[in-house]
Amino acid sequence: MHSRIAGSGGYIPAQVLTNADLAKRIDTSDEWVRTRTGICERRIAADDEQTSDLALAASLQALDGAKIAPADVDLIIVATTTPDMIFPSTACILQAKLGARGGPAFDIQAVCGGFVYALGIADHMVKNGAARNALVVGAEIYSRILDWNDRGTCVLFGDGAGAVVVVPAHAPGILSSHLHADGSYSDILTVPGSIANGAVRGTPFVRMDGAAVYKFAVKVLAEVAMEALAANKLSADAIDWLIPHQANIRIMESTMRKLGLPLERMVSTVDRHANTSAASIPLALDVAVRDGRIVAGQHVLLVGVGGGFTWGSVLIRW
Repeated sequence: MHSRIAGSGGYIPAQVLTNADLAKRIDTSDEWVRTRTGICERRIAADDEQTSDLALAASLQALDGAKIAPADVDLIIVATTTPDMIFPSTACILQAKLGARGGPAFDIQAVCGGFVYALGIADHMVKNGAARNALVVGAEIYSRILDWNDRGTCVLFGDGAGAVVVVPAHAPGILSSHLHADGSYSDILTVPGSIANGAVRGTPFVRMDGAAVYKFAVKVLAEVAMEALAANKLSADAIDWLIPHQANIRIMESTMRKLGLPLERMVSTVDRHANTSAASIPLALDVAVRDGRIVAGQHVLLVGVGGGFTWGSVLIRW
């Protein structure tokens, strides 16, 4: 038994926050942000939108594309760093909103590496028969954990959700997944806050050592991409599309150069969506599927890296 992706979906909130809008609040400019990150704008969730709402919209698109009814979903995995609440999980809340029930539903917290983690887990569960129709979602509302006076972080992130449906297949669709973590790097990208005795303890905002993150991300993204290629006895030239975590255009382009791939084979939505953490890879994947770039038979390589530090890859034959 193998697994394949049968449908994809994406959702971004209606409110647009441009670099020019941010320049009215903090000491920055459109040129400063664009040249350093590739970001032009990001989306911001409405006050009455929750992470599960974003996930629901993306999920319904993915299920429609897969021609699977919500009631037939028997596994839900949501990758998120910004859940609706401490518990129950956003996956359980999403399950109720979809009208599905009975199958396992749980969240994965691997920050920006969360979607590749979730997809790897779903692949194994479908392959071994533990699930048949798996819904895998990356959904985030980062605008609520940003210090909007810190130009080093607030310009980088946005809100959104992406989803895929994973189903059994007779031929390999998801070829392999490769997941890693190293907690000794936890302090270079973190939200060092917690809730204790009814109050926030520590800092509830993103804190990042940008230079250290850049150096680490470029190294491990290239390594885990090569790991996937070696496991499947493929050369880099066999990759039709690389979809990296949409963190920063410089990180993304550096990864392509390390792999010796032309930039034309990279799917990039960072200019429109900014860094949507666990949602960034499925959002970019859905865009490329819907605009016709990704077609049957192509090799698509997903690579993600995030706080923890976590990183991983998933290689797909579409």
